[in-house]
Amino acid sequence: MTTPAPSWAHRALASVLGRVAVTRAEVGDRFPLFADPADGRWTTTGRGSWTGGFWAGLLWLRARYTGDPGDHEAARLRTARLAGWSEADTATRGLIFWYGTALAEGGLRLRERAARACLDSFDRELGLVPWGSAFGGPRLLARVDGVPGLVPLLATVDAEAAVSHLRRHLDLCLGQRPRRWSWRYDPTAGWTAREDPPPGWSRGPAWLLLAVAEAVHHLGVAGPADELLPDDLVPLADAARPDGPRDTSAAAITATALLLLGQRERAVAVLEELARSHLTDDGRLLDGCYDLTSATAVRHELIWGDFFLACALALLTGLVDAA
Repeated sequence: MTTPAPSWAHRALASVLGRVAVTRAEVGDRFPLFADPADGRWTTTGRGSWTGGFWAGLLWLRARYTGDPGDHEAARLRTARLAGWSEADTATRGLIFWYGTALAEGGLRLRERAARACLDSFDRELGLVPWGSAFGGPRLLARVDGVPGLVPLLATVDAEAAVSHLRRHLDLCLGQRPRRWSWRYDPTAGWTAREDPPPGWSRGPAWLLLAVAEAVHHLGVAGPADELLPDDLVPLADAARPDGPRDTSAAAITATALLLLGQRERAVAVLEELARSHLTDDGRLLDGCYDLTSATAVRHELIWGDFFLACALALLTGLVDAA
């Protein structure tokens, strides 16, 4: 028998999805990125960048919650706007197209197009889809934020490539201490760890845990989930900076992963802490840290924090199922 979701989870989900309507009215045809904690105003992007799929996913969650045709149309239109990223040279297409289409009614053609384009980018020698050149910098990188979303996206067209992409990143990111979340490949020197993001970056293990959970769920392939769990329900943005901010987005990602892994009790504890201590009455998940190194939006509402909080609450309350 399924355990009923606690009442606070239903209230929190209603609040977050209510915020989606407010955000939609504010940003128009642009994509929200992060919002000021004082007034809730969004900084936006024109094309969505690597976070565009989270906004589309939130719109689909709201459409499912309300059943309103207007919400459905808004989600459809925003998802269609992601199409320009399908051929972009970036491993973040997993974030864009998996989370932007996984909850969609329709959109499978766009997802398949993106999945096949990602497979075309798969480097058989390196065993992964490189980070890519779309956002500048060296192309032959392996970054932890290029793993979640891309594992299930690749799995729709080539399970072997999906498993290889995950395992290569697991080997690199967890293969030494301190952990490193970004690696550069050179044909002569091989793989070399990079300093940014720093070893204590809490979204590093959160992203990798989510990818492991997706591999278990979609491929039946197990991974080292337990060693990726943080000690705190809401971890520090950087474990090496104990006086610094926490990152609620890392906690929301972790909660979603835990639910996919069937670890409901721990997930509920994380979600309850987020709802009690970091979620405003009008549905804003505060205290997300975009980039502590550059001091960018370090205690803000982040679009992916909102998405993963809503996604986890939707899983917990039964609005969506893990399938």
